[in-house]
Amino acid sequence: METSTELAKIREKANLLKALSNPVRLCIVKELLQRDSCNVTAMQNCLQLSQSTVSQHLGRLRDMGIISSERRGTEVHYSINSKEAADVIRVLF
Repeated sequence: METSTELAKIREKANLLKALSNPVRLCIVKELLQRDSCNVTAMQNCLQLSQSTVSQHLGRLRDMGIISSERRGTEVHYSINSKEAADVIRVLF
């Protein structure tokens, strides 16, 4: 029988997998792993999606702690913040 601590860890892992299960978010994290950091415009061009769509996915990834953002002048650059998410991407690809 699982303890409440073990169950909490299982839920955390399931939430990570849910966040990465969306093809757009999976692609974003994969690209960030290869590029080290990137801005929304570059991701938008790569994914061929609207800026608002990419931003929504970035927000979800940021809320989950998978990526982090850093302002550089007028641009915001994103990078992977979760070693665990990076490890999952490496296994998949």
